[in-house]
Amino acid sequence: MLTWLRDWWDGIELWLTQLWYPFQLALVLVVLLPLCLVAAWLIDRAVDVLGGWLGKLRGNRAEQPESADADAERGRVFGGERGGHERES
Repeated sequence: MLTWLRDWWDGIELWLTQLWYPFQLALVLVVLLPLCLVAAWLIDRAVDVLGGWLGKLRGNRAEQPESADADAERGRVFGGERGGHERES
């Protein structure tokens, strides 16, 4: 059923293996590097969309991380409110 595809792929494979190695490497990099970058971008987008969807489904909102300065002003850094270690400058 897919004999034409197998034959075509065998021809491509034979042609590629008979090339000089630097040409093989260059061709593989020119083809595979963009494909890998596109695949990584698609996976990243899919994970972002899925994470956003699951976050909405659970009812959780993403909290913005606070700066270290705001934490230090409230005394939460280096021991917090229990009077722990102070930062030495």
